[in-house]
Amino acid sequence: MNPTVDPTQRKTAVVVGHGMVGHRFVEALRSRDEADQWQIVILSEEQLPAYDRVGLSSYVGSWDASLLALPGNEYAGDALVELRLGQRAENIDRAARKVVTSAGDTIAYDALVLATGSYAFVPPVPGHDLDGCFVYRTIEDLDGIRASAEAAGPGAVGVVIGGGLLGLEAANALRLLGMTPHVVEFNDRLMPAQVDAGGGAILERLVTDLGLNVHTGVGTQAIEEAGEGKLKLTLSDESTIDASLVVFSAGIRPRDQIARDAGIEVGPRGGIITDLGLQTSDPNIWAIGECAAVEGVCYGLVAPGYSTAEVVADRLLGGAGEFPGADMSTKLKLLGVDVASFGDAHGTTEGALSVVLHDAAKGTYAKLVVSDDAQILLGGILVGDASAYSALRPLVGRPLPADPASLISPAGAELGADALPDDAQICSCNNVSKGAICGAIADGACDVPAIKSCTNAGTSCGGCVPMLKKLLEQSGVEVSKSLCEHFTQSRAELFQIVQVTGIRTFSGLIAKYGKGTGCDICKPTVASILASTSSDHILDGEQAALQDTNDHFLANLQKNGTYSVVPRMPGGEVTAEQLITIGEVAKEFGLYVKVTGGQRIDLFGARVEQLPQIWQRLVDAGMESGHAYGKSLRTVKSCVGSTWCRYGQQDSVGMAVLLEKRYRGLRSPHKLKLAVSGCARECAEARGKDVGVIATENGWNLYVGGNGGLTPKHAVLLAGELDDETLIKYIDRYLMFYIRTADRLQRTAPWQEALEGGMDYLKAVVCEDSLGIADELEAAMSKHVDGYKDEWAAVLEDEEKLSRFVSFVNAPEEADPTISFDDSGERKVPVLLGVPQMPAATHGK
Repeated sequence: MNPTVDPTQRKTAVVVGHGMVGHRFVEALRSRDEADQWQIVILSEEQLPAYDRVGLSSYVGSWDASLLALPGNEYAGDALVELRLGQRAENIDRAARKVVTSAGDTIAYDALVLATGSYAFVPPVPGHDLDGCFVYRTIEDLDGIRASAEAAGPGAVGVVIGGGLLGLEAANALRLLGMTPHVVEFNDRLMPAQVDAGGGAILERLVTDLGLNVHTGVGTQAIEEAGEGKLKLTLSDESTIDASLVVFSAGIRPRDQIARDAGIEVGPRGGIITDLGLQTSDPNIWAIGECAAVEGVCYGLVAPGYSTAEVVADRLLGGAGEFPGADMSTKLKLLGVDVASFGDAHGTTEGALSVVLHDAAKGTYAKLVVSDDAQILLGGILVGDASAYSALRPLVGRPLPADPASLISPAGAELGADALPDDAQICSCNNVSKGAICGAIADGACDVPAIKSCTNAGTSCGGCVPMLKKLLEQSGVEVSKSLCEHFTQSRAELFQIVQVTGIRTFSGLIAKYGKGTGCDICKPTVASILASTSSDHILDGEQAALQDTNDHFLANLQKNGTYSVVPRMPGGEVTAEQLITIGEVAKEFGLYVKVTGGQRIDLFGARVEQLPQIWQRLVDAGMESGHAYGKSLRTVKSCVGSTWCRYGQQDSVGMAVLLEKRYRGLRSPHKLKLAVSGCARECAEARGKDVGVIATENGWNLYVGGNGGLTPKHAVLLAGELDDETLIKYIDRYLMFYIRTADRLQRTAPWQEALEGGMDYLKAVVCEDSLGIADELEAAMSKHVDGYKDEWAAVLEDEEKLSRFVSFVNAPEEADPTISFDDSGERKVPVLLGVPQMPAATHGK
């Protein structure tokens, strides 16, 4: 290791811009600078440190910017990195080697790295600067779009100008915001840079089926104010669209103004000219990422941007790194539709041949571009099903291992990881080869997280993760499926054991199939399996000791030791008498009342000994447990549907009530949420649920696998235009198949993604009974429905169970003296004794 340099001799690198590429440069320089030769000052005009702009659309719904934050983006504990947020570089004094900032500071540099990125191009359409017109580039942009969409109301029209990759992401964002999105694309197809005419046709059909209104082959002539906050768009074919907002996504341009002003050479079409070492016309200034024109060419993807960052880090430390060229491959999922493009996708190479498989019935399009002798893979396009992408992309420029048609045919050759040479690039974002990954596996990386940690493969876009799994399998590493140290079986295997053997106790199961006494992982898991396979009460016998705190007390434990009580309100319905009872209970027991996002009422602040008293009042009013505490069905959200709404096409409330009563109390690997929307306007947000039902003129569309949380997922269409009977039958099968086969605490979305064969396999199992288990799954659900009994009522009828609900076993009449509340503000809030309290928010004051 090199000795640390004298701090007085340390050089300064100023980085202008703190996006993904700027952050990568800082990480690369600091990780390689063993002698601490460089100190770094970062200037960022945004108030947020580096975040994942590629995943910007995931911000919609969570509205939590912290979920997009790049790891280590604040450089905590690193004294050699200074991050100045909200401070823009105003100009460069090249002669003095200084940068002047928007705060009036002057910073001297030995090396200046421009990572200014790009800006959204807004075509000079008359009216482009009216209120209600936005671009789609930053978190701040999305916040503005959200405010405008909420002001417009559900179902309002939003128009996206530009049907490229970002344009479709913007359209999806509008859709998630409850708007009716239109996409206007001047080209004759969507995503013209990535897909050809055939792929574009399939893509347009798929996204149209999902609710987008697509206008291709037309431009925008003008945007005018139409009164009441509305806009009117006139297209080049003289048609018009009345909209509430417009989002421009018509391409990007390099942000090179600061370089222009400083007299640094820029390209005729923009971009800061650099050589292969990313050095500009000024030998002390480098450019990286989207603002750089490497030998005159700008690249708009993150993978080549990362490469430029690595090269400059190497150069500043005395290396001779050069830009290796750009892999412009892309793989993404837009509105649940797979799209991938790699290599010479459009067949521009002289003599190139194309092999195409176009399956309109299945909604898939696959094209391989090969050399004139059909031996070398040059590129390809995949739409609708991109599962082959991770195996095909590394073969670009290499001999094909089989006939090209067989590689994209459903019944054709399977391309294994062993077909790839060691120098094949598996992770294009981080330039990781197959050899490097196999080396990490040989050194002990025995699962995907370990490979990510060792090599950085799969840590950016994630498109290479399926190949990482294949390489693990090929290497012979046995990936453990053990539930925990006490059971070598997976959750799904334990489920089968319980079902086949009839064992009904944890002690019996661990004695015969496990070891030891159990732990906090296997006990609740087995408790859930036992509950899923019978109608026994979860507090019967030894099962009570297996439950976690929430299930043990049939209520949600809160931060000060009190509990919340959530009565079931199927489909959001509640009678006037029940509402009065809820109010009376809240008043009598001094509870805090809140309406939840799932159309229910939550009562906070109940002490454990008060729970049975509260339940008794609610049960007497005809209500029951809402299972807010369990890994089970929570809610079935509903709009008012055809009963009240002028747009409703089916009785969504009636269906929601039916489904909630059918699946209430159904224990599962993780919580379940359902929703029923009465029309395509989607007011119940059904496609964000584990099971989503959307009404059409001809019946119901069934979507599955939608999840919120840290990694939100949209539900995917399982079947369309179903009658009531078929809809319920398919949901029965889907839920029971999930309960039988999912891992512990695995939501439906990752479970679906992990299924071998994906959605095609799931559709075959649920809709076509490919495994021959449909009757068995339906019978299991019928058994659950017939055996259901309210858990609250069952406790109230059993003195032994009631005896559990006390604060002190030896003084059951005594309340817990450590529980207290602060009622001084507008809201009742819990007080943690010994912990300083923040004042309650006083809304509007």
